[in-house]
Amino acid sequence: MHRVSVSRLLLSAAFALSAFALPAHAQVKLAVAGPITGPSATFGAMLKNGVEQAVEDINASGGILGQRLQLSLGDDVSRPEQGVSVANKFVGDGVKFVIGHFNSGVSIPASEVYAESGILQITPASTNPRFTERGLWNVFRTCGRDDQQGAVAAKFIAEKFKDKRIVILHDKTPYGKGLADETQKAMNAAGVKEVLYEGINPGERDYTAVVTKMKQQRAEVLFWGGLHGEAGVLLRQMREQGLNAQMIGGDGIATAELAAIAGDAVEGTLMTFGPDPTKRDNAKPVLARFAAKNINPETYTLYSYAAVQVIKQAAEKANSLDPKKVAEIMHSGMAFDTVIGKFSLNKKGDRTDADYVMYVWKKGPDGKMGFVEM
Repeated sequence: MHRVSVSRLLLSAAFALSAFALPAHAQVKLAVAGPITGPSATFGAMLKNGVEQAVEDINASGGILGQRLQLSLGDDVSRPEQGVSVANKFVGDGVKFVIGHFNSGVSIPASEVYAESGILQITPASTNPRFTERGLWNVFRTCGRDDQQGAVAAKFIAEKFKDKRIVILHDKTPYGKGLADETQKAMNAAGVKEVLYEGINPGERDYTAVVTKMKQQRAEVLFWGGLHGEAGVLLRQMREQGLNAQMIGGDGIATAELAAIAGDAVEGTLMTFGPDPTKRDNAKPVLARFAAKNINPETYTLYSYAAVQVIKQAAEKANSLDPKKVAEIMHSGMAFDTVIGKFSLNKKGDRTDADYVMYVWKKGPDGKMGFVEM
């Protein structure tokens, strides 16, 4: 009897110690998803780098509400069906928060899986308005929307190129066509009409047929709705055929890879993107940590870092890591202080202050092509 009692006491003590120690070792599962491989892998690397650094920094400072972040990675290869597979795997793994995806055409179907499974999703890069227009409780973004950047592009075109012959091309994706449509709509409302509107097949290496059609239309300005891969090929083949039309694009061409594909033909290209977050003072310590790892935090890297910061700040305000309670705080109008600046989110999950500016590609003092804010 005495031995049994002692055993029970020891067992009870062990359970008590285990319960006491649990919060210090507990983990909350967070994932990042995007095109880690495939034609948009450049952008997938940005999401991965930004989230990994944010998780490292947050865990080093004690985690969120005493819990460490455990990070998972999902490769959607920019394909909607693969994005849904990644989402279902995250559900099975017990993930509570997802940073991603990159492509709007992937984020939209994946978000429905997350919504049904109690997972909060915040994208750093999916700009199609439909992502947040469906009334889902769980969707947010740290970037702006295509109707916002389309309006900025259209205003610029109406002011600078209203008497020019304008062509609009897109890559038939929810992002590319969405941006082209929003730009066309705002441009037409300003009294400017295009001479050609057309979609092309992404992933091809020969766009000479559409370039020839543009030449026949005597195109002077090309608005491109799509990513850098096709934009680079178009630019190069336009110049090879003697077409010097001014290209204007969106955030999908905001990567050094555009210059790698287009070469010197990229010089003078214009595009819309948010104000350069690397110029912010509060981003300097984070930028130094990226530099120490020889990582260039271009375009959506800091937007991804900020997405994790938003989750941390909202969870601490809610005093909970329940995704639905965190989402309520994110919808509340709370101001978040992040590496890309201070901002709030509205009831849809969009930023209340999203602003786009124009950039131009030009050769820097080092002889390399890059984009600078105008």
